[in-house]
Amino acid sequence: MFARPLARRAAAATGASSLRSRGTRDILTPALRSSSSSSSAPIQVTRRSYACKTPSSSSSSSRPGPGGLEKIPSTPIRVLRTVESLRRWRRPHTLDHRSVALVPTMGALHDGHLSLIRAAARDNHHVVVSLYVNPAQFGVREDLASYPVTWDADCAALARLDRELADDGANLGRVSAVFAPSTAEMYPSGFPGQEVDSKGSFVVITPMSELLEGGTRPTFFRGVATVCMKLFNAVQPERAYFGQKDVQQSVIIRKMVRDFLLPVEIVVGDTMREADGLAMSSRNVYLGTRRRAVGIVLRRALEATEKAYAAGELEASKILGAARAVTEKMLAEQMALELKDRAQFEVDYVSLSDPDTLEHLERIDPARGAIVSGAVKMLPVEDPQPGEDLGHSGGPPVRLIDNVILKPSTD
Repeated sequence: MFARPLARRAAAATGASSLRSRGTRDILTPALRSSSSSSSAPIQVTRRSYACKTPSSSSSSSRPGPGGLEKIPSTPIRVLRTVESLRRWRRPHTLDHRSVALVPTMGALHDGHLSLIRAAARDNHHVVVSLYVNPAQFGVREDLASYPVTWDADCAALARLDRELADDGANLGRVSAVFAPSTAEMYPSGFPGQEVDSKGSFVVITPMSELLEGGTRPTFFRGVATVCMKLFNAVQPERAYFGQKDVQQSVIIRKMVRDFLLPVEIVVGDTMREADGLAMSSRNVYLGTRRRAVGIVLRRALEATEKAYAAGELEASKILGAARAVTEKMLAEQMALELKDRAQFEVDYVSLSDPDTLEHLERIDPARGAIVSGAVKMLPVEDPQPGEDLGHSGGPPVRLIDNVILKPSTD
């Protein structure tokens, strides 16, 4: 829904500048320097590891080489699967005063991830990329079981990027290691579960984690904050890199770092987009051809709010009304089509939020700017056609999120 119920979000990154100083560095406008799809049945968490699949002996991907060291083939990139091995690798870099950056991912790498890795390599001696599908940030009815696990493709992408970085003399470093732990490694006391009332060791950042995405996914940011705390403790990076597309996540991680006095600098990079403007996401593989064409609706709605703000509009009702007009028009167009041609979606929220507190705004302060963020759920295709590309895992519901920064006025 639009406006009030789920309306609070904030802080994100724009522009890129080099890393030169420690502390809370971002690629944010000055006023912003604070700090999924549902399936039809509950997910049963078993002893299976949700980390990246370990390739079999017949796989062309990483396997132990001379001395028992596992590397991505034809690269110097180490593959580390335990916290102990990661810390052994990390220790000499601390002693040698070499900076280490972390790019946390759940695999299924796309150009958005690669842009963050490039940024990390420009300004750090070593880059660690984590590939771990964290079950704690999935709800009991979310898409954990079908989440794309693409180890071979991810290794190939990192190998290509390694060659690119090696040829670019402007980089301080390269990708040095991939951290690909099992769930048993990440949760040594046992995975506590995905339910809201699960008992276990969690990091919970409130009230920020209860707003916007947290209104629909009550355990999501608990899982994100917990796994990021674990990764920060394991890798001990000087800097960690996140994307603006997950703007609420970035704000929450900044607050966690500040509140828990963690010596980690959070860097937020621009949202990477497809040619038509759709924000890149690992979940886009679920869309298929028909829903992919309609999935751009959220981006178009957010662009309408930017135009309204640029024209001088400051009232939330008018700005969000511009977004509503776009989504209602698109939905009406789809509903006018035959079942075999249309793609339906539901608007979860489009909200105007304070850039620091994530609270819903009734009116923008032009000296501070604002964030407009939203989420839509692309529903399953109603009448699949023979041979139609429905997307990964048969085309389950897909939750798309995006946001835009309404920058402070310079007048």
